[in-house]
Amino acid sequence: MSIRKGIAVALVAALTLLVGCRNDAPQTQEGGSGVKFDVGVTSEPCPAAIDKTKGCIYLGSISDLTEGPFKALGVPITESQKAFWKRVNEAGGIGAYEVDATKYVKDNKYNPQIHNEVYAEIKPDVLGLAQTLGSPTTAAILADLKSSNVIGVPASWTSAWAFEDVILESGTNYCFESMNSVDFAAETLKSKTVAAVHFPGDYGDDAAAGTKIAAAANGMTFTDIPTAPGQENQGAAIQKLLAAKPDLVILSTGPTEAATIVGGAAQNGFKGQFIGTSPTWNPALLKSPAAPALTALYRQSGPWAPYGTDTVGHKALAGAVDPATFKAAPNDGYTAGWVWSYPMKAALQKAVDAKDLTRAGLLAAVKSLETVDYEGMLPEAAGKFSGEPGERVFRQSIISKVDASAPTGVKVEKDFFTGKTAEKHEFTKPCYQ
Repeated sequence: MSIRKGIAVALVAALTLLVGCRNDAPQTQEGGSGVKFDVGVTSEPCPAAIDKTKGCIYLGSISDLTEGPFKALGVPITESQKAFWKRVNEAGGIGAYEVDATKYVKDNKYNPQIHNEVYAEIKPDVLGLAQTLGSPTTAAILADLKSSNVIGVPASWTSAWAFEDVILESGTNYCFESMNSVDFAAETLKSKTVAAVHFPGDYGDDAAAGTKIAAAANGMTFTDIPTAPGQENQGAAIQKLLAAKPDLVILSTGPTEAATIVGGAAQNGFKGQFIGTSPTWNPALLKSPAAPALTALYRQSGPWAPYGTDTVGHKALAGAVDPATFKAAPNDGYTAGWVWSYPMKAALQKAVDAKDLTRAGLLAAVKSLETVDYEGMLPEAAGKFSGEPGERVFRQSIISKVDASAPTGVKVEKDFFTGKTAEKHEFTKPCYQ
């Protein structure tokens, strides 16, 4: 190759690189009411627009929809969020815009690699993510969310999210939830010893860390029992429980494993009480052979009250979800999807009011939120996203008892409270670290 030709090739390559960079940088435009935007917002109406004079804000959704372990939650979460944004649009939208959370919905099959791939597919077309289901799956895209100023609403409760500005979480995390459960048991059930039976990873390890911290604060003996997913893998955990004989078990598994552990321990004469963290419960367990044991020994902790509770938000949810669909498969995935959507709505409204619907503008709006109106499903203080993680993290949770007459099989026993351990805990890093 000649020197002249080499220089020409190099120039072409450099120009191509520059063009590529220019195309990667989002172009800012101005839409209705003088609001500027860059990615995932159009002046044209949404595909299913109610008011065709309004522009459209596109939100993506990445969930477990077909074959992953949380598809029974992912499907109702996604349907609930579609219903939430339809209600927002029917009430006039967000300023001069409506919101579309339907066009860019992807299935991650609870696989981090697939999650990353489908995120890359929809990223050029969405302002943010109305849902990113799972902790390890969301971790797979976290670096890009941060570098691109893309806000994501997580369908998970790990304590790591409090340290990420681009993650718009709701409700307390597994760590504080478990602290509160131990404090509740120490005071109400007079428990003296506690075990954490949990999946490995940031779900189970986060809950176990909170359990250990609260056990120490209450002078309780603590036993750590990690267990692998799978109904067939719970024999060793049951044997360790029978050997340790704790008064209290904080359970952080899936519903199938929970039924196996509680039922198996009870069959062998175990008398301790169980409190399961958020993802542990499914109303279908009341139709399983473990139902009598669960009714006698099990409570459910949670970041908010279950479906059917008497709040404005719960009632709005009940009116928006297809009653026939819910009646066929009652599930608090509907409740979670609805609650998780309120902070995004508040942030979008704040960004529109500031006339900046760019990704950077939405991030700025998120970081300035002091409260969120959850219509009673959570206290407004749960919507604080400004300040340091220890200042803004929400520390309250609830405890429910098994009740077959309730829509999702559990009914609130103790409403929102912060135990003494969670109240005093200095939150400077994710608990499981």
